[in-house]
Amino acid sequence: MKVLIIDDERLARKELSNLLAEYKDIEILGEAANADEAEEMIDKLSPDLIFLDIQMPGRTGFELLETLEKTPKVIFTTAYDEYALKAFEFNALDYLLKPIEPKRLTESINKIRQEVATKNEQNKNSSQLTVNDQVFVKDGDNCWFVKLKDVRLFESDGNYIKVYFDKNKPMIHKSLNALDEKLDNKHFFRVSRKHIINLEWIDEIETWFNGGLMVKLKGGDKVEVSRRQATKFKDLMSL
Repeated sequence: MKVLIIDDERLARKELSNLLAEYKDIEILGEAANADEAEEMIDKLSPDLIFLDIQMPGRTGFELLETLEKTPKVIFTTAYDEYALKAFEFNALDYLLKPIEPKRLTESINKIRQEVATKNEQNKNSSQLTVNDQVFVKDGDNCWFVKLKDVRLFESDGNYIKVYFDKNKPMIHKSLNALDEKLDNKHFFRVSRKHIINLEWIDEIETWFNGGLMVKLKGGDKVEVSRRQATKFKDLMSL
């Protein structure tokens, strides 16, 4: 399991590195002292798991996650337990309070070993975002780690994209064209200029006006497939 340590305190990084040395299946790829260093290393090294300090000079740990296209598994580390509840609201993998206790660290490591192994096998040799990946979505004060298999619809809204999952529809600052290039086309389909759907969430398909189609998704959302995309969609779905 490939790990990156992100913390502005050198002694905290060293302490965690020493603790992780006891785990034979963990490879420490490196350490970062701030969000800028971490962003570059995550993009270059693709860690499976990051230990992420929340409060750092410059950008916070939350602000770092907001910039990543593909989010690794995350264990937050901090000296301030006031962040604990917020971290869990963000669906973080786990939360460790400094100084880190070896027993709590072991619990966290055990929690994700199998999940990381399964994800790596499924995503082997894939540079695209697949349903097994998770992304970090921030909208105002609200933040989520969202597994792409749980996202049923992406909708373009000006320079933003509305992300539909559960009962949430947060906005992210990204173009639909850029997202379309990153998503795995085995599971996601660009049905129109404004929409990308998760094929696993299709409930019903109806013929529509001017040679188009209307797709109803589980959850009740209805999305029109443009006439231009309808032929490709029919071939894909063997209609």
